[in-house]
This record gives sequence, structure tokens and C-alpha cells, in this order.
Amino acid sequence: MMNIYQEELMDHYRYPRNTAKLDRVDFSAGDDNPSCGDRIFVEGCVAGDTVASVRFEGTGCILSLATCSMLTDLIKGKPLDYGLGLSAKEVMNLVGIELGPTRLRCALLSLEVIHRGLETYRNNKRSAHTEQQAQSSKELAC
Repeated sequence: MMNIYQEELMDHYRYPRNTAKLDRVDFSAGDDNPSCGDRIFVEGCVAGDTVASVRFEGTGCILSLATCSMLTDLIKGKPLDYGLGLSAKEVMNLVGIELGPTRLRCALLSLEVIHRGLETYRNNKRSAHTEQQAQSSKELAC
């Protein structure tokens, strides 16, 4: 008999959430886990400072795909800082089963991809803001 965590993992694996195409993409990132063959790609749309929508696609083991489905569900509608602040420990609590080092990499792949996508978005936003300020200063100087 499966425990509640195993049932939830299997449900997310069989019926993954957040897989539909997005109309607009503000961030994206992908990575793979060569030791297991997992590949995860995540993209999302940001409104203000909130992850308005997010989707993923991937191939791999039950753990990597189910965890990605669970994490995209978790960050959707939440502030960027929430997604960026998610820790490995929180993912482990979400998964709810003991994992060895190899399986841990499977579970954390999607967290790493989400962090990378959100960090890139935030850095690009800051760079654009800095460039805009520099341009405004040049215009004032003329």
C-alpha cells in the first residue's frame, strides 16, 4: 500500500500539471541529469512581481517529472521571491519520501531549473532598469 506522498507523486507523474503552452514567456530555463537521463524545461510568465503562469516539459523518471509538476503548481501565483527562496529541504518535505544521493538529484533538478529561470529573469529586469536609468541620465545631460 502506498503512502499519501507516493500517491501524490504518482498522480503528478500520471497527470502532470502546467504543461500547456503559454501565450507569453518571460523566463525559461532547462537542464538535464545525465546520471538518470532526466531533462526538464520550464518557462513562465510574470505579471508585476508574481509568477502569473508557468509550464514545464520533460522526460525522465517519475521523481523528476512529478516533482516538477508539484513545484510549478507551488510557485504559480506566488511572488518571484517565493520561488527563488524555495530550498532543497522544502522540496524534500514536498516529496515526502526518503531519498538517497542519486534520487535526490532527480528531485532537485526542477528546483535548480526554476531558480535559474527566475534568477535570469530578475537579472535581465535589473539590467534593463539600469540601462533605462542611464539613458534617462544621458537625455537629461543634453
